[in-house]
Amino acid sequence: EMSANERSTRAFREILQKPGNDACADCGAPDPNWGSCTLGVFICLACSGIHRNIPDISKVKSLTLSRWEDHELEFMAQNGNELMKSKYEAAVPVYYYKPTHKDCQVLREQWIRAKYQRREFSEPGNFTYEEDGMLMKRGRDNGQFLNRRFVLSEREGTLKYFTKYDAKEPKAVIKVDSINATFQPEKMGNTNGLQITYLKDYSTRNMFVYHETGKEIVDWFNSIRAVQLHYLKVAFPGATDAELVPRLTRNFIKEGYMEKTGPRQTEGFKKRWFTLDQRRLMYFKDRLDAFAKGEVFLGNKNYGYSASSGLPAGTHCNGAFEYGITIQTPDRCFLFTCETESDQQDWLKHFNDIMSAQMSPQEYTMEATFRHKH
Repeated sequence: EMSANERSTRAFREILQKPGNDACADCGAPDPNWGSCTLGVFICLACSGIHRNIPDISKVKSLTLSRWEDHELEFMAQNGNELMKSKYEAAVPVYYYKPTHKDCQVLREQWIRAKYQRREFSEPGNFTYEEDGMLMKRGRDNGQFLNRRFVLSEREGTLKYFTKYDAKEPKAVIKVDSINATFQPEKMGNTNGLQITYLKDYSTRNMFVYHETGKEIVDWFNSIRAVQLHYLKVAFPGATDAELVPRLTRNFIKEGYMEKTGPRQTEGFKKRWFTLDQRRLMYFKDRLDAFAKGEVFLGNKNYGYSASSGLPAGTHCNGAFEYGITIQTPDRCFLFTCETESDQQDWLKHFNDIMSAQMSPQEYTMEATFRHKH
């Protein structure tokens, strides 16, 4: 007589062969080993924790450790990830950010809740992108978070913020095509922390905001993407959604501390926070600063750009970090040091990947502006 556990293990071996069941239904992580026996989907451990928080909708079990009833196994066999996606993700808007297993908790949790609990995507919805509401915003000079009114307008293609709710004049009017938004829970020390970056007179400006509720901040994030897509469709009428969606918001390629020396390379090495955003390597005195101290544009290696490990002979290195990186641009040489060898290798890999990539027309324009400005 087979034990119930052996029976379910054998059944799952077959069910998991079905297309789509080899990746988590919610975040795409490989080899999911949990299942929701009420929703009929296979999910990873991390997503199972989020499903547990919505017990009225989802009941999760381990594929290997839990006891599965015959009718539950039957239900999993009949449903599975592909069929349930066609039901719960039937009408996901093009601009909506579908998180992966690398994304933060708030994005993954709101995606799961939107799908199964609020059923936002089961049929075409009427989403409104005109956002008007309060967000906590970090003060540029004192670092305190204060309630500020934000207004996002699709018609104007702008995001405005006001220091008082009934203020007549906005403190800032930001064009949506210059915005990037990225979740930064670790950096900000807030689960719902969102960094909004935009260009102001060719300089990058960082704004740090959050909302107490996860749904609100994720709605803001997706509304910004919706308005950006609308703007791009008007600006590039011939372009397809597939071409435009990657141009909405983006995560930074890498962030972290390095030390750097000044242009004369005789100054001491100072610790700075670095953010690599596409071809721009920016450095900040503090990681939550509004403005960068400086930035380096990383062009193509055929035009005088290169990155290598180590520092030029005779460099006086007096910092705490010892693993050097030299970046050569057509105009000057930049010297950095990393804390560990693995960090040095990781930065170098990214720099070399970028310098090997073809430059787009926009990037040539950016390079020209950049070299002129600096």
